Amino acid sequence: MNSGAAPVSLLLVCYSYPPHLGGSEIEAQRVSKGLMERGHRVTVLCAGGPPMPDVARWVDPVGVPVRIFARGLTGRLKDYGFALAVAWTLLKERRNYQLVYFLMQGVHLAAGLPVARWLGKAIVMKISGSSIPTLMSRSWMGRLELRWLDRWAYRVMILNEGISEEAQAAGLKPEVLLWMPNPVDTDVFTPCDAGRRRELRAGLDLLPDAEAVLYVGRLAPEKELASLIGAFAAVARRRPRAVLILVGDGPSRESLEERVRQLGLRERIRFAGRQPAGKVLEWLQASDLFALVSSNEGFPCALSEAMSAGLAAVVSDIPGNVQLIDSGIHGLRVPMGDEARMAEAIAELLGDPEARARMGAAARRRIVENYSTGRVVDRYETLFGEALRASAAARG
Repeated sequence: MNSGAAPVSLLLVCYSYPPHLGGSEIEAQRVSKGLMERGHRVTVLCAGGPPMPDVARWVDPVGVPVRIFARGLTGRLKDYGFALAVAWTLLKERRNYQLVYFLMQGVHLAAGLPVARWLGKAIVMKISGSSIPTLMSRSWMGRLELRWLDRWAYRVMILNEGISEEAQAAGLKPEVLLWMPNPVDTDVFTPCDAGRRRELRAGLDLLPDAEAVLYVGRLAPEKELASLIGAFAAVARRRPRAVLILVGDGPSRESLEERVRQLGLRERIRFAGRQPAGKVLEWLQASDLFALVSSNEGFPCALSEAMSAGLAAVVSDIPGNVQLIDSGIHGLRVPMGDEARMAEAIAELLGDPEARARMGAAARRRIVENYSTGRVVDRYETLFGEALRASAAARG
């Protein structure tokens, strides 16, 4: 715990939570665990339905207590059921918490904000991805949530400068906004030695001399994987041992597999599917280079985990990636959608093991020094302390 930081009791409200896989869900779990290890009391409120366990109260695998609502509902009924459950829990449990942390927007935010405000609780919120402020500003409910956040939240956390600009355009005052990165478990996501790497490659059916380029994440349009595959076609002609591994699943898988077939790259591009966290780590440690060429990222957890594992990366030059990768130091940045520049950068780093190793070491240092769970939890402790003092002063 930060020197002088008093224990805080908080409710963390997020629509979805692990075992749902996503940057916000993983962040919710890591931050909750880190806060609890420092003596704070955290309870997560989330919506039910697969893959969540079918129980109302649950302690997750890392020890975080979770309340699961609207388990038997779907669609809009689930959204409204969760919103009502959040509002009722905030009211019913008002003596058991000091602060409400809303991690995701939605009907539950519109229902929960006025209750938390009426009860005089400290309020913070985090915008979990790019384009969210703009989307919120396009609906009456979203505009209402933005107006209430601007008036009642101590801080609205954002992940990068691009989201800050979007939030201000949507009506949030600059002084309400606070940069708060997602944490990385740097004790888990670590590099491995050459012997372990050989073992991993054997277990993953990856040739010892393969030049492995790795992507981890959803197979979705905003990830621009069609352009990565197009760029890799040029890499494959220049680097006969190069392979591309796509770890994850999503709505674009079928079209991406068809593109691979059309390019005649079925032997060079592998769709590994959705993998558990432990297997993702194995792929990172077994690979040579990471690639993330998305058009839209908040704080890319997959990239930060790859950096923590000691991988250099080729990334698109969007705000979410730019804040992590200095071109030529931690990897190479390329214009989003520019297949020729992507291919050139990937081939350049595959052909220069020394540069990859140097950049990978620098990438890990950046993550450990700035984005480890401990560093991020320090920031949360400071924020929560300030929010509680401001709330007490307002009540006084």
